[in-house]
Amino acid sequence: MKRFILVLLAFTWVSVSAQVDYLLKPDRVFDGKSMHENWIVTISGNKIVYAGPATNVKAKRVINLSGTTLMPGMIEGHSHILLHPYNETSWNDQVLKESYAERSARAVNHLKASLLAGITTMRDLGSEGAGYSDVGIKQAVEKGIIPGSRLLVAGKAIVATGSYGPKGFHEGVQVPLGAETADGFDDLIRVTRDQIGHGADFIKVYADYRWGPDNTAEATFTVAELKTIVEIAESSGRYVVAHASSEEGMRRAIEAGVETIEHGDGGTTEIFKLMADKGIGFCPTLAAGDAISQYRGWNKGVDAEPTRIANKRKSFKMALDAGVKIVFGGDVGVFPHGDNVRELEMLVEYGMGVKAALISATSLNAEIFHLDRLGQIKNDFLADIIAVEGNPEEDISNLRKVSFVMKDGIVYKEDK
Repeated sequence: MKRFILVLLAFTWVSVSAQVDYLLKPDRVFDGKSMHENWIVTISGNKIVYAGPATNVKAKRVINLSGTTLMPGMIEGHSHILLHPYNETSWNDQVLKESYAERSARAVNHLKASLLAGITTMRDLGSEGAGYSDVGIKQAVEKGIIPGSRLLVAGKAIVATGSYGPKGFHEGVQVPLGAETADGFDDLIRVTRDQIGHGADFIKVYADYRWGPDNTAEATFTVAELKTIVEIAESSGRYVVAHASSEEGMRRAIEAGVETIEHGDGGTTEIFKLMADKGIGFCPTLAAGDAISQYRGWNKGVDAEPTRIANKRKSFKMALDAGVKIVFGGDVGVFPHGDNVRELEMLVEYGMGVKAALISATSLNAEIFHLDRLGQIKNDFLADIIAVEGNPEEDISNLRKVSFVMKDGIVYKEDK
């Protein structure tokens, strides 16, 4: 046993002492789960070689990050790279009037803004009428044609006929829709497989939508239909996420076996307890509702909170109290890309602990999204690493002060 320990120590010393590409020296390291003072991190190629207490290391380049916290690149869980804020152009006009080329050009800028803001991975929840442009943009990032966050994309997303928009045209006018319609088992099987074949990393379904009386959110697909989508997706090694804002839409999605629920405004204590029991992640998208309310005239900080915001606070507290896994994802695109941290600030403002929010943006999202080598600063994990000024455990807004960004071992931002 003693000989084994000596050999192990020797191996560790050799692996740490061998020359590496980068030696990063911050004040502290948040490894995705815990904070550590006086740690260093070393990188070779696109992998983390060592993360731990300072020791003698030979490196081709030493980067002194004094005054900062080093942490995994943040993982944005609900984004739309092909959308831009609705106070610039309405959603209808983006879908109806902006070409795929224009929207893709905007997406290039959106991806760069998010990457430089410390978002090294983004889960994109639908191209919103732009076909499979998200798949092509993802491929452009992977090929190094454009800089940007890693992407997980949903493609077109699936909606029930008659539920989604744009709407308001007479029956003789056909307009492009913001998602792909499918109805009944055969059609759902075909569309799900077709989206997979076109490169969707996961399937997004609208389990409800505002198609009820007076535009209330009501369930769209039956449980059996939703289970069909889940079964087809899982047979290809993929998973399903559900847009669901009503209690019934959420219930059906949970029963069908989706892995995350987006928005969840109408969730109840019973619904959130069911989600916690089944390990289903909840992405509340607080920042989107906040932004839309302001676009509609709410003077935040001066006026009383609209009913939508007050209800969101209540439902989010129910989710926290039930112990649901909270997914960081703000629906960025509704508000400006690069301002992703707004969602984390609001999670904390609405009652989530700061450390829990940091975990959500890193290791928890990686776990829920099946990203086995991301979300932690850990030996042999991919070198997606950022540095922020100060200590984000003391103030979540320090995540806005990104001074260093590395993705896949390449430095994209380094403030001198």
